[in-house]
Formats: sequence, structure tokens, C-alpha cells
Amino acid sequence: MKFKRVYESFFYIAVFVLSAATLLAADDVTTYLIMSDIPPYKRITQTIDMITEKIKTIPGYTIYSGPGILAGADHFSFDHSDMTYRTEYQSKEIGLGMVVEVTKHTGSDSDKWLLHEIDLEFRNYYGIPGYYIKTINGNTIYVYGAGGRDYRWLSGNKVIMIEYLDSQLTKPEPIEIIQAYLAKHPSSIPAITMKELNTSDNKTKWIKDEMERRLWLCDKWYMQFQLGKVQQKDMLKELVDHMTVFLNYREKYYGISAKDERNALSNYLSQNNGTAIKAKLTEHNTWWTANKTKAINIQ
Repeated sequence: MKFKRVYESFFYIAVFVLSAATLLAADDVTTYLIMSDIPPYKRITQTIDMITEKIKTIPGYTIYSGPGILAGADHFSFDHSDMTYRTEYQSKEIGLGMVVEVTKHTGSDSDKWLLHEIDLEFRNYYGIPGYYIKTINGNTIYVYGAGGRDYRWLSGNKVIMIEYLDSQLTKPEPIEIIQAYLAKHPSSIPAITMKELNTSDNKTKWIKDEMERRLWLCDKWYMQFQLGKVQQKDMLKELVDHMTVFLNYREKYYGISAKDERNALSNYLSQNNGTAIKAKLTEHNTWWTANKTKAINIQ
């Protein structure tokens, strides 16, 4: 997992260009973001004008259409518009700045994967978790710490992320920010202990869900192609990418060599052979239906 850049200077050198979505009324923003300071942290609302070099006031937030942090999990949002709201806070006394991002998902069928996708970046390539669980005021949140901390949780169909940089992990956790956002967006992640997170059954469920999700993503992209909403070459690349992950998981956990299958898919893609790629997807869906309930070896 890679941390986004968090500015440690009180003033920005650059700010995000606001999209047309920022024309939304301010009360829409306050539905998702806390627009006031959260002592000892101040919400950043000033920057330096790069032309005049004078301090100027800015809205201090951005809004854009997209799945936010779940973009890294290949969250499917091509057929709908998720909205992401972002702001930053800083304490000069503590020497800590952080990003807060809240993404409102639209209630599409993609939302069924939100709980699964929210911790994908906190796992290794093959789905083994590398994060820890934190419970605050009865709320379960996921925390990853490497060069800083990334806190995230689900609140209904909203995904909340709080992130900061601290290479030595010596700064105090911004508990005031976390508590404030939990009060605004309570976690809907079911309570789970570290022991439960690391059980064989729990790991197995996540791994099998990921295999199923990859085939589901293939079907979603193919449907968009059938509807004339994506180009064939883009659709075929998505299918090959997701089937490759599926095959790698199958090789790892079911012991079936993936080399020949991967090579075949790569060749089909270079030839723009949609018929052969779609046939492979049908083949893998059939195999998965017959084998997904079988035991796997996660050692």
C-alpha cells in the first residue's frame, strides 16, 4: 500500500483543481466532511498564490467523481458515478498533517464488494492480511501502518479514509480526527478480533471472494461492451487482467499451473481475439462454479 502525499507545511504550494462537481451546494459538502477545525488540528483553508506569493483563502476541499481509495482495488464504477470528498487538517504544534477522504457509493450492485475491497491494499498479492483492527467507541476500523498510518472503515455505502505520513511512527495518532469522523459516519464493519481476522476460515473466505469478484468484474466489463459503452480493446484488456489474477490465485491455492493459461490469454490479447478470450472466461466461470466450495491450502 502506498501512502498519498500529505503536506507537512501549513501552506500549500499547489492545490487540486476543483472539478465541476464542486459547484454542489456547501451543505452537500458538510454531509460528508467536517468543515471546521478539530482541535488541536486545523482544517487547511489557506495557500500561497503562486503569482503574487500572497496568502489567500481557499475552500479547502475537493470533490470529484470516482471511487476514491477503492480505485486501487479495481472497484467497478464505469456504469455509475461515485462521489469522493476530500479535505486536509494539520497541527503545527504536533507537526502532523493528514488527508481525510469520504466516498459516497451510489447503491449499485458494485456496492456488494465494498467490505471486501476496503482492505485489499492492506493485504499481500495473494490476500493474506497485513493490517490490524482497532475498536474506538464500539466502532471497528482497519489500520495499516508503514511510514505513517492509513485508517479506513465502511459506513453503510460510504468509505472513509484518514491518512498521514510519519516515517518513524513517533507522532501521536490523530484520535480527535478519527473520533469526530466516526461520530459523523459510524462504522458498519462487523466486529472482528485480530485472532478472528487471521483464522484459516476468514482468510479462505476472502480469497474465494476475490476469485469470484475477478470473474464478476470480467462479466461486468463484457456487459458494458455489449451495451456499446466501451471499446473492444479496452474490454479485452480488462478481461485478461482480471482473469490473470484469478488464474494466479487458482495456481496458488488450488495447485493448478497457470503458465499456459496466462500465455494463451496474452497471445489472444495481442491478436485482439475477443472470441477466444470470451471462451476462456466461460471456461473459468464453469470451473469456478464446480470448484469454489472445495478446500484450499493457504499455508
